[in-house]
Amino acid sequence: MEMHKIIALAAAFGLAASGPALAAWPDDKPIEVVIGFAPGGATDVMARKLLPVVEKRLGANAKFVVLNKPGAGGEIAFAQIARAAPDAYLMGVVNVPGYNFLPMTRKTQYTMDEIRLVARVVDDPSVIVVKADSKFASLGDVLAALRAKPESVTFGHNGAGTNGHLAIRMLAAAAKVQPNEISYRGTAAQRTDLLGGHVEVGMVSVSEVPELHGGAKGQFRAIAILSKKRSAALPDVPTAEEAGIAVTMTAERGFAVPKSVPDDVVKKLEAAIAEGLRDPDYIKSSPGDEPVLAFMPGAEWQKRLDEQAQALKPMADEMKASEAK
Repeated sequence: MEMHKIIALAAAFGLAASGPALAAWPDDKPIEVVIGFAPGGATDVMARKLLPVVEKRLGANAKFVVLNKPGAGGEIAFAQIARAAPDAYLMGVVNVPGYNFLPMTRKTQYTMDEIRLVARVVDDPSVIVVKADSKFASLGDVLAALRAKPESVTFGHNGAGTNGHLAIRMLAAAAKVQPNEISYRGTAAQRTDLLGGHVEVGMVSVSEVPELHGGAKGQFRAIAILSKKRSAALPDVPTAEEAGIAVTMTAERGFAVPKSVPDDVVKKLEAAIAEGLRDPDYIKSSPGDEPVLAFMPGAEWQKRLDEQAQALKPMADEMKASEAK
């Protein structure tokens, strides 16, 4: 075969083989976004409000489809991210501390080494809420009831390893009380039961009670926030430390992809998220998120989680020992 024909065939084969890798992302294929909690909670609302403005930054072909995969404190969704093809047509939202805490307590269906963080979106302090007409006027009232009778007050949270679950455990240890924990598959269900009187205390996040922002009166009443200082969104709500219990807990939420997604795709997605968070349309459509927006690039966020590991380890060891009994 003549040399020029060999070169031409080789070049044609090379172009054919490399075509998909060189294709622009995203093309006209939908991008599935898995969320580890039921519709209506803070994670779900954040994603559904933000993704349309991110689409605009990614081009005309971008189309996100949100898939709710609740269960196991988010583990089902995290595992789906880890197992996905490294083409960024399946990504998801990860929820901290559950995402980094669960693998410390048991063998999970995913490891953090299989997932790449793209960007943190919010840093959302935990807040303790009760029904508006609850007999509990303060965190002190709740603790007094538990000291008088262990397990006499029901506390809702969104599953093992979530910020609400860990906050309850930390609160119980610090105050030396024993609450009655009830696990839910998402905040929407927890709120429903709180309103129905089936659970007395809810452990949620600041963004999940937007009706309380600005001092509005509604169906819920916040009695304490688990942060170092009071929130600008809930300025009249005291910190737990003001009640004598120095406990802080926050929920961080952001986007992640399978580990081997190409750098250029991750950078494009990270930049689109950063720009989307500054979009006035997004901020206007999601007033619950605005007070807790806290963008952080994926690599920086991963470093933060690595540093958190030592602080979480004693709690993880205690949980493993408790479950082994």
